[in-house]
Amino acid sequence: MRSLLFFCLGQVVHGFGRGSKQLDIPTANFPEQVLDSLPADISTGIYSGWASVRSGAIHKMVSIGWNPYYKNVTKSMEIHIIHTFKEDFHGEILNVAIVGYLISEKNFDSLESLISAIQEAVI
Repeated sequence: MRSLLFFCLGQVVHGFGRGSKQLDIPTANFPEQVLDSLPADISTGIYSGWASVRSGAIHKMVSIGWNPYYKNVTKSMEIHIIHTFKEDFHGEILNVAIVGYLISEKNFDSLESLISAIQEAVI
């Protein structure tokens, strides 16, 4: 990777219907065009950064690529925003700044082990 600072902007689309339900963290999914706009040499993994919905307050976030735990068949950009929102923000514009690489993707044996690995990498 040439550098570790990437900016993404796009409309939040419906994803796989599992983020907020299982993680209790809002999941914002970008359309494929946003993912395609990233440099070709960016590897998949869990990244840290900042996210803003509707150009509002800025919150911590983590991002995941293939997400092998769920056996995704296509690469996706699932932004997990570390904040509680009062309303749904599907269809809104999401601004993201990816600033750090936390851990590589691996096939975790449980959702709890994935969450634990993210928390350990962030601390």
